[in-house]
Amino acid sequence: MRLNKNQIEHLSFTILRTLIKEGKILVEDRSRVLQEIVNLISEEFLKEDKLDQEVREILNKHIDEIRKGNIEYQTMFKMIKTKLAKERNIVI
Repeated sequence: MRLNKNQIEHLSFTILRTLIKEGKILVEDRSRVLQEIVNLISEEFLKEDKLDQEVREILNKHIDEIRKGNIEYQTMFKMIKTKLAKERNIVI
């Protein structure tokens, strides 16, 4: 599931508010920290998007073998994505 910009901003605000409320962090410039959280979350989604594209390219190179072997595309997609994410320390 993808989050839109407003959802990412809301999630970031909630994270920041909770961390401050629970005394986990002290913040002088809330807007700067909020923007950093937004950027981090957005970057992680971008990493996952790039990973998805790479998995599609890998599968497209082997599409004939997948069809001949009667292998479910979505199952292979998940397997390859999980393996690559683990190798590259990408949280999915």
